Amino acid sequence: MHRAGHPDRRALLFGGLVVTTVALAGCSSTSAAPAATSASPEGRPASPAAAFARLMNGNKRWVSGDLQHPDRDPNRRQFVAEGQEPFGAILSCIDSRVPPELLFDTGLGDLYVMRTGGEAVGPVVTGSVEYGPMTSGTPLIVVLGHQRCGAVEAAYKSIRDGKPLPGNLEAIVKALRPAYEQAVREGGADPVDGMARAQVTLTAADLRSNQDLAPLVRKGVLAVVGAYYSLDTGEVEVLAGAPS
Repeated sequence: MHRAGHPDRRALLFGGLVVTTVALAGCSSTSAAPAATSASPEGRPASPAAAFARLMNGNKRWVSGDLQHPDRDPNRRQFVAEGQEPFGAILSCIDSRVPPELLFDTGLGDLYVMRTGGEAVGPVVTGSVEYGPMTSGTPLIVVLGHQRCGAVEAAYKSIRDGKPLPGNLEAIVKALRPAYEQAVREGGADPVDGMARAQVTLTAADLRSNQDLAPLVRKGVLAVVGAYYSLDTGEVEVLAGAPS
């Protein structure tokens, strides 16, 4: 991502690392922690591959209807009240039909979730995505686009027709322009869907290679996955970056 003009954010994030580490350590003490049975039965995945497998297994349950609804009771609420260690960070669209916690069958304290129109990004959004991996070792980021994305369609038509959208909606259009340009170059029967997929892969690649996350990816302690959700089937399709 473009970093110019934002020198203080990295300092704040790394400063937050110390505070967060101390807070989490305090929450793990015997006197402060609720009963161990309040934790997720599986524990936090230790690797990007394990975290990714848990997400995708949850999506399989969502598709089949065989849901477990994990980590959604008062005991879990009490357990995570004093600290959290989410195993994944999801950047998805604001669309009401695409709630990550549901379609991955997860619960309280399992995921950091950022939602913007068409997965549009900027410094604040990028910082929010970086927060878990950089402060508490969250091993997985997923950029999740979806079928029939209204934000992508509106941006596509705005750019194609040269008609700016009102207010701050134009900021979304600007953020999605690279995906529009890639979709136009590649062609295809459904350019809006092509743009939605391009937005996912471009954003995931940008996060994977940025100066703060790239070292974690190279070490193998973080994976950045691009994925696409089908409104028709409920299934999540991996587009890029699945950890082995």
